[in-house]
Amino acid sequence: MTTQSKNREMLLLFTRYPKAGETKTRLIPVLGKQGAAHLQQTMSEKTFSMAQKLSGRRKISLQIHYTGGSQLEMQQWLNGKITCIRQVGGSLGGRLIHAFCAAFAGSISKVIAIGTDCPALTPEIVEKGFQNLADYDLVLGPALDGGYYLIGLKKEEPALFSQISWGLDQVLEQTLKRAEKLGLSVHLLEPLADVDRPEDLCHIETIQ
Repeated sequence: MTTQSKNREMLLLFTRYPKAGETKTRLIPVLGKQGAAHLQQTMSEKTFSMAQKLSGRRKISLQIHYTGGSQLEMQQWLNGKITCIRQVGGSLGGRLIHAFCAAFAGSISKVIAIGTDCPALTPEIVEKGFQNLADYDLVLGPALDGGYYLIGLKKEEPALFSQISWGLDQVLEQTLKRAEKLGLSVHLLEPLADVDRPEDLCHIETIQ
């Protein structure tokens, strides 16, 4: 039996290499370049650890999709623990389309993508996402800022990511409208907070 046939679920982790001045730029006025990069690194590593805990109790494949830095820098940062793939596709929507389509082309039946900006995200919540994909076409984890911290699908849906105002507070609302037009059944997980802006820093006490 091949590894691919064993692991029919895949978790995609979207992040950015934590280089000072090039990450968490909206937090630089408050934290400084080094402080913002350190926060990015800390939240990313917490998310990677969470994902590995989940993979220890559920047969899932893990991939990191990154921007910034190089393949060598990513491997050195993570000691080669998780497969790292550079994001391609332009906008966030394009990058999600590319990552999802590549996963489904590899005989994966359920795919979830998450970012690394949600310190309250747990293995249990992500596992609920995979479980709910048995009954729904689309699973979303609403973020308090109007976006989403998790998106799960069980087949390619490129149209779901079109006509979305990425980076604004209408992302979740627009995605739900797109899902309705496409006739997709949707399950919403519990709302959680992302840490992107200075007013979100109150949520970082959950980072240990």
